[in-house]
Amino acid sequence: MTDKARYLVPDDYMADPAVHLFRGKLYIYPSHDRESGIPENDNGDHFDMNDYHVFSMESPEGPVTDHGIVLRTADIPWAGRQLWDCDVAEKDGLYYMYFPLKDQTDIFRIGVAIAQRPEGPFIPQPDPIRGSYSIDPALLKDDDGSYYMYFGGLWGGQLQRYRNNKALESAILPEGSEPALGPRVVKLSDDMLQFAEAPREVLILDEAGAPLTAADSSRRFFEASWMHKYRGLYYFSYSTGDTHNICYATGDNPYGPFTYQGLILPPVVGWTTHHAIVEFHGRWWLFHHDSIPSGGKTWLRSLKVAELEYESDGRIKTIL
Repeated sequence: MTDKARYLVPDDYMADPAVHLFRGKLYIYPSHDRESGIPENDNGDHFDMNDYHVFSMESPEGPVTDHGIVLRTADIPWAGRQLWDCDVAEKDGLYYMYFPLKDQTDIFRIGVAIAQRPEGPFIPQPDPIRGSYSIDPALLKDDDGSYYMYFGGLWGGQLQRYRNNKALESAILPEGSEPALGPRVVKLSDDMLQFAEAPREVLILDEAGAPLTAADSSRRFFEASWMHKYRGLYYFSYSTGDTHNICYATGDNPYGPFTYQGLILPPVVGWTTHHAIVEFHGRWWLFHHDSIPSGGKTWLRSLKVAELEYESDGRIKTIL
């Protein structure tokens, strides 16, 4: 990893950052790793996080303020376990946190919690979003004021258990030349508490216009959706999961399809990486994590930030 990156919270394990500019400051909404004692497995049971902190910064190069715990699993009426990564959107002076959490039947749903300030505390709604499933919610406020959520993750994220927003009797993962499973995108209701429509699958295409295949493991989607806009173009970025890349694809509308463009970040120490991209005063930044401080323990990750740059044609330069 480039030595231009720096760790942000050296005294604790935080991961999966969502980052936004609110009220002139950068606010970081990460998951909070802990040593749960659960053996590591492909379902991610060892990622047994149970609360969220919020952090703020006056600039990406400045000090970090910890605003403490703002939401706990114990606060959420429908909670089972595993409070994984979240994201936050602001509307009309209120802040809406969207979080994945397994319910009491061990199925991931996406919940909403509301705060009057970007640093919280966040008060959860009594029930998850109707029709929600899987993990990794990421929010986009588009130029027309509409809000969109991107979500989904394979393996422990349970996306393979669904087709056309319906649960399958048995999970099915595409193989070989079959089209890879894509994330989901959905427009939010005006009150920010429900889906305004049925979620749609996001298509990620190769340079020839064909959907990326399941065998294309270095480019196809696995989890960790993020969306930002640059020069009017939509940049959908994501993790390839078991091949540990952060890649991106571009399109001309929030629903896609998006055409694969390249690699943002090669593999880091640890398991899959997860990121956010944000602009601050004309410069762009990549927030992410790795497991170097914990000695490579994939479930004990640490937040990092590095500057992100574009080529003149709008392509993102790979961070090496």
